[in-house]
Amino acid sequence: MVQILFYHRVAALAVVGTLLTPAFGFAQTAKAAAQNDWQKIVEAAKQEGKVVISMPPSAELRKGIEDAFTTKYGIVLELVPARGANLIGRIAEEHRTGVHYFDLHIGGTESIVKGLLAENILDPVEPLFVLPEVKDPKNWWGGYIWMDNAKRFIYSFAAYQTESLWYNTNVVKPEEFRSFEDLLNPKWQGKVGISDPRTPGSGASIWSYMRAVKGEPFLKALVGQKMFITRDLRLLAENTARGQLGIAVGIAYAEFLPFLKAGLPVKPLPRPKEGMYATTGYGSFTIIRGAPHPNASKLFANWFLSKEGQDIYTKGMGEPTRRLDVDTTWLQKTGISGAKDIMTVEEFYKRENQSEDKVYKVREPGAELARKLLD
Repeated sequence: MVQILFYHRVAALAVVGTLLTPAFGFAQTAKAAAQNDWQKIVEAAKQEGKVVISMPPSAELRKGIEDAFTTKYGIVLELVPARGANLIGRIAEEHRTGVHYFDLHIGGTESIVKGLLAENILDPVEPLFVLPEVKDPKNWWGGYIWMDNAKRFIYSFAAYQTESLWYNTNVVKPEEFRSFEDLLNPKWQGKVGISDPRTPGSGASIWSYMRAVKGEPFLKALVGQKMFITRDLRLLAENTARGQLGIAVGIAYAEFLPFLKAGLPVKPLPRPKEGMYATTGYGSFTIIRGAPHPNASKLFANWFLSKEGQDIYTKGMGEPTRRLDVDTTWLQKTGISGAKDIMTVEEFYKRENQSEDKVYKVREPGAELARKLLD
């Protein structure tokens, strides 16, 4: 009897093994085919020789990307760092004249929405995704997050809440700031600086948020404080770090990083009682239509959106990635909280002001008011 049972058990296992063998073989074949396809992309990218990318103005990020990507693949990276509005104007003008120089653009959404999406010079991003760790939505907080209505052209890999308010600790005491209303204190006249809200960027983000939560009369009173207004974020950071300004509005960790490393007395202000908007910062990824180096673009996209690339971005820019396998909690000491660390996906969509809809319904009315008050 025991021998019979043993015989049936062995026979059953043999049948299962026979059934599983084709499936296992198919999986192995599929994996090998995927690896072969990826290798073909790598070889084709090396034949193209380089990739041209416009990117945020961060020396730390630029060095981190160049060191890692070039060492790994031996492909020339031509990185062009500048504020998005300046670069996008150039890209759009070149495209209109038939010049195809740039492959990819990484930056803030408002300038992308108005300068690239509106000009119909973007290609869909998702076809660039090849590696499973990039392609699988389960690796990303919120899955795929798109900033354009079509959900095809502006892929946001970062999501966070930032104070956008910094102060010089020798000039301002943190307890002196509890609300946006405190910016109207007469003692701060001439001591508040803001990133120009008339142009796309962090200044426009916080300006439009203040308009939404405090109203237009508040912004009119704020302008009466004789603010220092500039499009040069480094100058705004430097003037705050050196005490010429007490408070900087519409500026983030990346701009202050060199001064923090130098030990200058700057810190993020406490979060105001009115709260703060959620943002994708500079963390949106696009591909320019007619990219001259399509394979190198695909190679870079997969590396950049991998764990390695997103870790470098988070450290270099001080902006938290949405990748679940990259730690972003350490940024909270800089006044920046990753969306994945403090809020639900639903809350993010409610509070963000970076999407195509919000650009036209929230940010543009704010910019119109800024032009009316400041021009």
